Amino acid sequence: MMINKRLIGTVGESKKYIAGNVACQWVSLAANITMMGAIANLLQSLYEGTRSGLAATAVTAAIAVTIRYACAVGSSRMGYLSSKTVKKILREMIYGKLLRLGASYKEQANTSEVVQVAVEGVDQLETYFGAYLPQFFYAMLAPLTLFVVLSFVNLPSAIVLLVCVPLIPVTIIAIQRWAKKLLAKYWGQYTALGDTFLENLQGLTTTKIYQTDAFKHREMNEQSEHFRKITMKVLTMQLNSITIMDLIAYGGAALGVILATTQFRAGHVDLAGCILIILLAADFFLPMRMLGSYFHIAMNGMAASDKIFRLLDLPEAGQKTETVPAEHSIECKDLRFSYEADREILHGVSMTFPKGSFTAIVGESGCGKSTIASILMGRNKGYTGSLTVGSMPLSEISEASLMENFTYISHQSYLFKGTVRENLLMARPNAGEDTLWQVLEQVKLADFLRNEKGLDTMLNEKASNLSGGQCQRLALARALLHDSPVYIFDEATSNIDVESENDIMAQIHALAKEKTVILISHRLANVANADNIYVLENGTVAESGTHVHLLTQNGTYAKLWNAQQELEHYTKGDAE
Repeated sequence: MMINKRLIGTVGESKKYIAGNVACQWVSLAANITMMGAIANLLQSLYEGTRSGLAATAVTAAIAVTIRYACAVGSSRMGYLSSKTVKKILREMIYGKLLRLGASYKEQANTSEVVQVAVEGVDQLETYFGAYLPQFFYAMLAPLTLFVVLSFVNLPSAIVLLVCVPLIPVTIIAIQRWAKKLLAKYWGQYTALGDTFLENLQGLTTTKIYQTDAFKHREMNEQSEHFRKITMKVLTMQLNSITIMDLIAYGGAALGVILATTQFRAGHVDLAGCILIILLAADFFLPMRMLGSYFHIAMNGMAASDKIFRLLDLPEAGQKTETVPAEHSIECKDLRFSYEADREILHGVSMTFPKGSFTAIVGESGCGKSTIASILMGRNKGYTGSLTVGSMPLSEISEASLMENFTYISHQSYLFKGTVRENLLMARPNAGEDTLWQVLEQVKLADFLRNEKGLDTMLNEKASNLSGGQCQRLALARALLHDSPVYIFDEATSNIDVESENDIMAQIHALAKEKTVILISHRLANVANADNIYVLENGTVAESGTHVHLLTQNGTYAKLWNAQQELEHYTKGDAE
């Protein structure tokens, strides 16, 4: 009942803490039985008119209370250590899984779901291991211990009390079938609400610009209302089940009291025995009743564990050990890719990126340029056709080697909250200050930072305290520090000021003299100096060649070039 062998086996280190927790509770029970026995005997002696044993009873009670206090502290400590171990192991496993899935993990799992599983899901299992499992085993052990003790006092009463105890787990099992489906819906709705919240939070500026925040507000309210309703159903189920378990627990204890008095009146048990049965009757049911109160938390834990194992069971590519060859020319043959089964994005694309070359990919929005970059960086893996680096298929190269040799810079390169130094050292941890300032000089960001706090200038989340151009300059400086053989620039100069664009393009052109550079750009003026230009149109290579050659063909590239030149000349004329 509510025992997931795989889950327990996964965090086997917690078993010793669970055992220690159960042991503490059992010793506390033994101390309580001893104390109740001493009190019962004292009351018997008082009933008979003697006052012997008063001091001994007081000492026994004091020792028992001390032991129970120590056991309570020990049990709490064991629960803490157990839950701490569980959280550490499971979060390490989730993180390790994401590392093994690599940059393409988003193809199989939503980021919001991963966050919820790693945070809220693991927290649910904290109580499962820290409280439910110890209580489960103690609830099995306690009634048996009490039965053995009370069977020497009055066997019929002990048997009746023991027989009534299983009524609580029977009730739990009956509720479990309904609760499992309900909690599965609860977690599904919780994840949906998290997805909606994250999306609305990330797109808050956009919704404000287009004044659609009222619509998004209504959408969020609808999701919240669905979640409120499912939450109320869960709470109603919990309240009803607790009421039923209370009736069974206290009804069973009352039955024990009635049996004890009946046996006493019949002369089958003395007064001390009758009092002991009355004092311990509730202890038959309270451990199981306490287990029932953890039942719903355990159900949440089970639902969370299902999601955790669903993530941990995601298929992984076989262990790749191959490295990027020294001859790292890249070749695509008949490359095809689809984000959805019935919507192909790339239709048999063939391209070559020779070692040390400067190659550009251009085309209208939606033609597949960024998709090719994502495939080259290993983020999109479900492609068909041939894609090799040197003589090595890209699918056989380890992600570590790929990331060491390929550097990707987009118009949204992520800058982390922290100092400029910390962001730069991600690319080369052992770089000295002179090296860091050198790359900052290259991207013309050094003067600005000297007027701030230098390398210790703090960045907000996503470097929101820098301008767009400054962010791209810093991202380029980090990329230059990485010093990899291959660089992929995916619209790296998009949405920034002209001065920053010119400075960044100057660095890209300088880099192309030493490295293999693949430049994806919507602005054709930036690719005019490329050794080769591929023109994509609707997911296929429409044309390829140098800038001059493509203009003479008077095809797609020439039309795009002429349109952009007319627009730029018009803009300049309007400005003048």
